[in-house]
Amino acid sequence: MSPGDEQGYGDPVRADDGGYGYGGSGHTRTRLPETDPYGGARRPGRSSSRSLVTVVAVVVLLIAAIAFANRGGGDSDSASGGTANRPKSAATAASGTKPVETKTGGIPSGFAHTEQGAQSAAANYAVALGSTGMFKKDSRHTLVNALYTAEQSAQLQAAMDNAYSADFLGRMGLDANGNPPTGSTFVSRVVPIGTTVQEYGTTGAKVAVWYMGLIGMSGNQSTNPVTSTWKTWTFDLTWTGGDWKIASDTQKDGPAPVPGDDRAAASDEISKAIEEYGGFTYAR
Repeated sequence: MSPGDEQGYGDPVRADDGGYGYGGSGHTRTRLPETDPYGGARRPGRSSSRSLVTVVAVVVLLIAAIAFANRGGGDSDSASGGTANRPKSAATAASGTKPVETKTGGIPSGFAHTEQGAQSAAANYAVALGSTGMFKKDSRHTLVNALYTAEQSAQLQAAMDNAYSADFLGRMGLDANGNPPTGSTFVSRVVPIGTTVQEYGTTGAKVAVWYMGLIGMSGNQSTNPVTSTWKTWTFDLTWTGGDWKIASDTQKDGPAPVPGDDRAAASDEISKAIEEYGGFTYAR
């Protein structure tokens, strides 16, 4: 059975279906030859005066390049009334601003009441809702209560419990409590690639998160190996209680890049990587 064969395995489990979720050293040292690799002794060095001229020329060119790159930072701004001619940052360019200073139940919280804050919230909410915590009842309830509006949370809990049924979990290779078999590692991760604000207002925002997901069971006896999936998760966010909360959300496939030629890792490599590499708190 491939991951795409089951609902919720790489596809969103919607409320009308009973729930949510995106499925849910080497160092190389190069030894330089002691002699000319093309044969013979090394050529004698050039005169010191010629070397000095070369160095001076390089410095002059460097200074000229820096001056050219910075040209227009003064008079041109004044003439145009400020920053009109400066290039705008990309949609998901790093701003250097921390997304949050606090966490609630291990989930980032307290996002800024700005477009950047909405993007950071959406990215981190996608990570939380795409985690293995969604496959266990108690942690799922905690996540839903923390990330959705109170009204949405109350409506979703029962539907999600029905969606993450024992039968569904069994098809994922998990027991009725969402636990993997002994010796196996269940993988469910969302890795945001970028975010974009589609709509923004003081009371709400619509933010899309393009992400890569990892989902499957890593283990010698697994019939559902860990695979990757590419999707876009769009959140309708509401500003309430001093933070962004999810009022509704939808998902669609892609855009997916052309698969590379990377060698598929063995199950024990995947399990080790999942244990050793933690996640991030995502900012715009």
